[in-house]
Formats: sequence, C-alpha cells, structure tokens
Amino acid sequence: MSDGPLRPFPGPSVLFTQLHLPSTFSSGELIVWVLYAVFAFWAVYTIVAIYHWVTYSHASSIAFPAIIVHIFLSFILIAYALGIIL
Repeated sequence: MSDGPLRPFPGPSVLFTQLHLPSTFSSGELIVWVLYAVFAFWAVYTIVAIYHWVTYSHASSIAFPAIIVHIFLSFILIAYALGIIL
C-alpha cells in the first residue's frame, strides 16, 4: 500500500489522451452511445428469440404473455438507463 494521498479514478478523457483519440466526446456522450449499442444488440437478440419461441413452441400458452412482459420490462430498464424516464 502506498503512503501517498489517494487520487480519484480518472475518467474516460484520460483514456482518450493515452490512446491519442480526440477528446471532443464527453464521458456522458460516450456512455449514452454505449447504451444505444447495448439497446441495438438487445433488440436484435430479442427479435430472434421471439421468432424462435413463436415458431417452435407455438402451443405454449405462456409464450405471448412472457414476450409482452419481457419487452415491457426491458423497455422500462433501457429508458431508465438512457435517462428518458426517471
């Protein structure tokens, strides 16, 4: 353990300077774009999963309610993460 004073964790702007990337992005913008990428991945994954669930287990009575609940709860979580709702 070092005897020096504690220093705060450096933000993503320090990473930009170390990797010689432009520092025109703020850390908030970077986080929002990462969350948009996560949302896009989630949307594709969800569409594929719903297609397979409906195609191969169409006799299941729980399929459509579970799909609706999944989409609703996921939308609420994503909207909260992006700051659309509080």
